[in-house]
This record gives sequence, structure tokens and C-alpha cells, in this order.
Amino acid sequence: MPTAPKVLDWYFDFISPYAYFALLKLDRALPTGVELRLRPLLFAGLLNHHGHKGPAEIPAKRIWTYQSCTWSAAQAGIPFRFPAAHPFNPIPYLRLCLAAGATPVATRTIFDALWTTGADPADPAQVEALAARLDVPLAALEAPAVKQQLRDNGEAAIAAGVFGVPTLVIDGRLFWGVDGLDFAMACLADPALLDGAEMRRLATLPAAASRLRAASA
Repeated sequence: MPTAPKVLDWYFDFISPYAYFALLKLDRALPTGVELRLRPLLFAGLLNHHGHKGPAEIPAKRIWTYQSCTWSAAQAGIPFRFPAAHPFNPIPYLRLCLAAGATPVATRTIFDALWTTGADPADPAQVEALAARLDVPLAALEAPAVKQQLRDNGEAAIAAGVFGVPTLVIDGRLFWGVDGLDFAMACLADPALLDGAEMRRLATLPAAASRLRAASA
């Protein structure tokens, strides 16, 4: 009897260029017998929950991030162009993805439109064109079930401890960002990798100081 594929949750938001890079890498890196469950969520919800600022909310980090992503894509030969404005409101694109079944084809189509063309994500024509390509009625983006699924994905991510996008979850363990994918693939190949003495020590390592306590002293 065939063995059921191992299913991994991948949390992402179209607002993140790193999620675009990670998806391209995952397409090449996932071993046979492993499938992705694509789970779009609102990154801003994670930021609010954890009390974080996004990279684009710190001016110097914003510029560095944009330039670094552009350089990295050029080095890797990846088609890439920042949209006409960033950050942008990703909610229509997240809902469109869910309305299209969050399939690999729909997800990649939306990422490509946002991160290779330089188009304006705030232009309603962009959403309309993508919806037509994916054969999704625009009214489906306002469907209560679609909106609820987006909320559910965010709540599931928070419950799992997800703090940023993209994040791959393997057996309850989090692998964040593009750089974390090599680590994730190593753990897939050797599930005992995180069970060694040093890895277990790190999981309970105490904090010797607190920035918040120091600031209030």
C-alpha cells in the first residue's frame, strides 16, 4: 500500500520578497514524498501579536532590505523587481490565493505578478487580472469562508509559535526565512538533528539580560 506523503505547513504573506525567494527554493529542495500545505496569512497580524516592527517600518532597514533582495536575486539569476510601492496591502492577494484553493499554481502566479513585473499592487486592475487568470470570481474575495480561512491561518500560525514569514513547520518545529530552508532540509533528512544534547540545551538556554528591563531601570 502506498505511503501517504509527509505534509508540511508553509506560512507566507505575498508582501514578503523573502517568501517569493523561499517558494522558488522549496520547489527545488523538497524531497520526494513531501508535500507543502500552503497557508497564506497576514504578516501584520504576526507583528501585532509579537509586538514587532516589520523590516519596512525601520527606514534604514527598509532601504537595505530592498537593495539586498535586488542584489541577491541578480546573483542567483532569479526574475525579480520590486513592486511600484512597498509595503502594500496584501489582503486582496491573500484572499485571492485562498479563493483559488491555495494551490501551488495560484500561489506562484500571484508571487510572479507581484515580484517580477514592478506593477502597482494597489491598482485594482492587478487583482482583477489575476482573478481572471485563476478563474476566480472577484466576489469570492469577499466570501465569509475565505475571510475566515485567512483568520484561521493566522491563528494557527500564532498557536504554532510562528513569528515571521516565510516559516516552514516540520513536526511542530519552525524554520524561518530563506536561510532556514537548508536547515529544514537537513532536519527532514535526519529527524534526530534537533535532538542532540547541544540542540536540547539551546532550547532551554536562559536569558541573562532583558532590553525592556534595562530600558526601564
